[in-house]
Parts: sequence; structure tokens; C-alpha cells
Amino acid sequence: MIRLSLDEIAEVVGGRLHRADGSEVVTAAVEFDSRKIRPGGLFVAVPGEHVDGHRFAERAVADGAVAVLAAREVDAPAVIVPPVDAAERARAMALAGDTDGSGAAVLVAMARLARLVVDRLERLTVVGVTGSSGKTSTKDLIAQLLEPSGPTVAPPGSFNNEIGHPWTVLRADEDTRHLVLELSARGTGHIAELCESAPPRVGVVLNVGSAHLGEFGSREAVARAKGELVEALPAAADGGVAVLNADDPAVAAMAQRTDARVLRFGQRPDAEVRAEDVELDEQARPGFTLVTPEGRATVRLPLHGEHHVGNALAAAAVARELGATVEQTVERLEQVRQLSGKRMEVTETPGGVTVINDAYNANPESVRAALKALASMKHGGPGRSWAVLGALGELGDETSTAHDEIGRLAVRLNIDRLVVVGDQARAMHQGAALEGSWGEESTLVPDVEAAVGLLRDELRPDDAVLIKASNAAALWRVAEELTGSTAGESSGEDAARGGGTT
Repeated sequence: MIRLSLDEIAEVVGGRLHRADGSEVVTAAVEFDSRKIRPGGLFVAVPGEHVDGHRFAERAVADGAVAVLAAREVDAPAVIVPPVDAAERARAMALAGDTDGSGAAVLVAMARLARLVVDRLERLTVVGVTGSSGKTSTKDLIAQLLEPSGPTVAPPGSFNNEIGHPWTVLRADEDTRHLVLELSARGTGHIAELCESAPPRVGVVLNVGSAHLGEFGSREAVARAKGELVEALPAAADGGVAVLNADDPAVAAMAQRTDARVLRFGQRPDAEVRAEDVELDEQARPGFTLVTPEGRATVRLPLHGEHHVGNALAAAAVARELGATVEQTVERLEQVRQLSGKRMEVTETPGGVTVINDAYNANPESVRAALKALASMKHGGPGRSWAVLGALGELGDETSTAHDEIGRLAVRLNIDRLVVVGDQARAMHQGAALEGSWGEESTLVPDVEAAVGLLRDELRPDDAVLIKASNAAALWRVAEELTGSTAGESSGEDAARGGGTT
């Protein structure tokens, strides 16, 4: 966080001072979780469905916060933000339970504060990443490839909405050279709003899928929303670069929606940054030849799943644009780690079972990719492949069809056992049974506890278990029970991620 006085903060958010003279200076991070406040920080009192941050204002200041960014007066020094009109409230996507618009007012203020920080950091390059799937993994890859070239700030996990986005921006300071942001949306206009608070110079669009069709209504609407990122980029003459997936026709078509220079990645021969000769090892870790205008080189990713090839190409394209050589890019790609938990997180239990925890979230495209990775890991090897799958949310009219198709795919990929968790996912079980080549390989269980009991009774050494569902199904608890982990869902990430974002 750059140093800002309360006078400066009040001016940019249009607020008024309360129990402060304005000379006080914020020198540490902005936090909406009072437990994470450090001396010199600013506490943002966000009203929510279950907890109102205003209740913790006094404690936050006692723990070292300089002041509170609040929607109403509190028993502590504060900048009181003004109310917002109906249009701003809608654009701010106020949190569930925010019945009076106070949450929207605080979020608008955070966005304005974030814009002030970006405008003051003239040496900062903002990179935005969006897509129906793979945003978090790709954001993590980009950050790791850019960090050796200069201090880089990126959100932990999926801090990608109207809270997590400005929260991440406000962590940048005078030393930061790269700010990598993940952008999600619950509808048209949301990504455009996020871009206003931190205008990107480089924008990456990964794919347009079926995630959250229940909210968007159609893939065309999803494409319109994702394309707001490239529309927000500066013109090519001003350094704007749109990094687009050449393998996804809906993304490739976005080249017509931007004045930025277009750089394509993928496996198509016309992609400037592409992969050739893709192969998977026995752990489904991909290797390929990275081809760029500057040269080519062999890459071996330490990540599981062929879908990471596209993510790595997107990250390589960004690194190239920001000065990395082919050799540097390859060296960094081969050293990357999976930073965000519950995303193709592979663990071996003491009993010799491989657990693939990919349960943070899911949509049809990501489930298909995960199933293919599981099949590849067990192809020709000892042990059996297990897919423990739960419901996928917010698919609208495609809900039943999508679940049915996933069940059938598990059969076609020769997955040995399918465990479907919860009645909402019943169509997966039915699809597997109707595919015709299975007998009792698919089992429908009512809940997580039943799934864990079945697995404990039947798993054997050398088996591999994939666990995946939408986050609401909490199937990560299955992975925790099998591995002995107690990581759980991060309350901070959950709050900043929000629900129903894509």
C-alpha cells in the first residue's frame, strides 16, 4: 500500500472524516478481515449477509488500524463514505444481505481508492485475466513468470470480485512492477467495472464456457461479458495487448472488439505463442515444444493435466510481452508450483492412494479436463481410477444434460469407479448407467460422509481418486478426510471470491 493520508482518502472516495483530523497516514495493508489488521493499516467495514464489519471497527483500531473506511459512524477514527445511487449500487454488486446499500457504498469507495493507487504508480503494469475456467491457475502462472523480472502482486486464491479485486490492487506499492488480477463476473458490465478501478495494459482471455449459464443465459452472453476486458485495454499505440486463445473461436473473435495489439496463444498453427508435440508423462504432467516468433524450446511442466498447456501458453505470452526471453520463460515454467489450493492438488496418502483434490470449483469444461487427467494418470498403470463428483451449479437449462454428459464421459474414458455425491448430481449416475458398458461401477451416495465411508472401505494401494464439484458441494472435505488435511475453505478467500462468479 502506498502512503496515504486520511485527507487524501476522504477526498478520493468523496467521504468525510470522523474522529480524525485528516493528517493520519495509512502505511500498511488495507484489510476487510479485522483479524488480519497490522499497525498502520486501514480497516474496511464491509456489511455482509452474516457479519457486519462495522461491529469490529473499534477492535481493528485497537489492533493498530489507523482508521476505518465505513458506511456509517463507528466508535473509532474513520472515513465515512457517502451513500450511492441505485445505478452505482447495481454496478457495485453489493453483497448478499446488504439491504440498505451500505455495502455497495463501501465497495465503490474501495474501487476509487484502488484507482488512485494505480494512477500514482506510473511504473506499474496491470495484467488482467478472465475466462470461464482456469483463471486462478493461469493468474498464478503469470505471477510466477513475472516475479523474477520485478516485484509482482497477485491475489491469493480466487480473490477476483468486487471485494478481492480492489483489495489486491491496494497491496501494490512503489516497488511493485507487475499487478496480476483475476477478473470474474456475475453479469454484463461487471468486468468493465473492475477494469475501471485498475485499468489493465495486458488482458488475457482464456475461454468461453458453460459456467454460470443460469445467470448469463447463453454462451454468447458469457462471451460479451468476457470481452469487456479487451475492450478496456488501451490502443496498440499506447501499449495495449490482448492475449487471446486461438483455440477457442469465441475468444479469437474478440480481436474485433479491441484497439489493442492482439497476440494469440494455443495449439493452432497461426498462434504466435503455441505448443507443438504435446505429451503427458505417467502423472499426466505435460511436456511440449514452446514455439514463439523468437524461437522454440522444450518445456516440461510440473503440473498435472493437459489443460495446463493452454494456461502455460497464456502465461508465456504475457512474460514475452513484458521482456522475458524464451530461455527465461522455459526455465520459469519448469519451476512453477500450484499456488492455490484445491486445484489439481495431488497428494499420496500413507496407504499409497493418490488423491487429486480439484474440488475448489467446477464447470463442465473443467470436469472434463480433470477426468482426462485422471484417465491419463492411470492409463496402463497399477491400481484403479476413481472419480468422486458432485453437482455443478448455475447451469440453468443445461443442468441435467451437462451432468448426464459427464457421467457418460467417465465411462468412455474407462474410469474404473464413479462415486456421485448428492441427489442434485443424480444425472451423472444415470448417464454413466445409460452409457451401456458399465454394471455397478457407478454409485450414488447421499452426502460427503457416505462418500468417505465408501472410499475408506474400498480403496486399495495404487488407486487414484479425483474429487471435483462446484464449491457449494464442499467435496474438498472428502479429500481432507482421505489425506488427513484440515485446510478447509478459506473464509477470507470465500468472502472475496463471492458466489456465482465466472
